Amino acid sequence: MLPWIVRRTRLPLLSLRCVDCLSESATTGEGRFRVNANGNLLDVWLLVRCVSCGRTNKLTVHERAPVRSFDPAELDGYHANDPELVASTLLDPLLARRNRFTLDWTAAWRLATPSAWRDEAWPVRVEVVFDDPVPVRPERLIAQGLGLSRNEVLRRIKCDTPLRRRTNASFTFTVLPRSGRSCG
Repeated sequence: MLPWIVRRTRLPLLSLRCVDCLSESATTGEGRFRVNANGNLLDVWLLVRCVSCGRTNKLTVHERAPVRSFDPAELDGYHANDPELVASTLLDPLLARRNRFTLDWTAAWRLATPSAWRDEAWPVRVEVVFDDPVPVRPERLIAQGLGLSRNEVLRRIKCDTPLRRRTNASFTFTVLPRSGRSCG
């Protein structure tokens, strides 16, 4: 079975309306948190910037949370603007729902495939693994990875996952030989 891996190349943009210029795209930029203490309560925000006008907005990560409820390592990560904590926070679907934004993964991922797959015996089995929750249509991903048209993908690919429905879960598929070529 051949391994294909979908990897993030950068953090995705956010589809979030700017209150100043009404643009619908924002970025985390360098990825910064703002932590504010009010007595024994903490507020934590992830700062995002409008890609059009540069206005900074705050996404609520924690609101009025008791200081003792935080893991010390997590709290240190917020203060140090840890890039991994920024990524995991941004990719958290609960944060997106609470702050009413969606992620725009356009040009934020790549597909890593082995180069010598054509030497494999036919039919070829491929396993697609996602390092990050990048929503892609399997049909487009397979067409890109194999260099086929989407119509040819529909003819030559056998898969239990719907090919035309977005997914970010790992799946496997089988590439059948072109008609006229024998299996095996």
